[in-house]
Amino acid sequence: MIDFATPEDLARRTSAAVDAAVGAGREFGLTVTDARVLHDLFSVVVHLAPSPVVARIPVVVPSHPGGRQQAELDVTRWLADQGVPVIPPSPLVPRRPVERDGFAMTFWQYVEPDGAEPDYVANAERTAALHAALRGYPGPLSFLSAAEPRFITESLDELRRRPDLIAPDDLDRASREWQVLKPLVCSRAAFEARFPGIDLQPVHGDSPPANIVGSVDGKLFADFELVTLGPVEWDLAGLTPELEAAYDRGAREAGTRPLNPDVLRFVNAVGMLRVIAYLSLVPRLPSVVEYLNPSIDQWRARVAPF
Repeated sequence: MIDFATPEDLARRTSAAVDAAVGAGREFGLTVTDARVLHDLFSVVVHLAPSPVVARIPVVVPSHPGGRQQAELDVTRWLADQGVPVIPPSPLVPRRPVERDGFAMTFWQYVEPDGAEPDYVANAERTAALHAALRGYPGPLSFLSAAEPRFITESLDELRRRPDLIAPDDLDRASREWQVLKPLVCSRAAFEARFPGIDLQPVHGDSPPANIVGSVDGKLFADFELVTLGPVEWDLAGLTPELEAAYDRGAREAGTRPLNPDVLRFVNAVGMLRVIAYLSLVPRLPSVVEYLNPSIDQWRARVAPF
């Protein structure tokens, strides 16, 4: 059984990630004298000041991020070239994942935040325009890789040995639901047979309404690390009816289809099981449980739609 990471363990991990990013940046010729941690949860995000470069270093992830990091860099660079408002890869370092001291990292252009509170309704409406732009992306993407099906399967197995993290009745329910949902997540053909007429396209993969950065240069889409091929509903999973309605307004303006209620129920159910699976990461990142528990309470209270 894995012991829970202590505050000292977490501090050492963050410090090691920062040191790796600073070392890599300097090797690429960046001036780094005042590195500042901007965010520290699943990833450590570091501004390599005074250089206008931000390093993102995943530290608690289900699997090695290298492949999807390259997809993220490729997609965001393409979107930036199309004039879509995104935080682009930094032009000052190679546009590829960099490995150093056991960490795999990517480098992004630093943007000055505007300090405004996020407007999630407006962000949900903007997401339809992002989807319209992503339809033209020419590169290869895997079907619903953002669902992390292997991670869900392995985590549910691991949680059987961790009654301190989840009650047996909850785990039994999650396992039953996953047996129904897994074939639709793992097989494009099975998904298309279950949801005929639902088009698949590149999507952000990780709730774009929550990943729009307010900057002095405007609102910018960010954090495409789970970019995937899937239905547009995947990007609206777990959101409120108000935000779903905002997306549909944006879709009408963009000339694209509105959200499909049946597909929404499917992606919401898969999203809930991803939350359950992330309990297996709590020993490595104890604070994350406070973010997971509200969603788990909602899951317990609802009737499974599949």
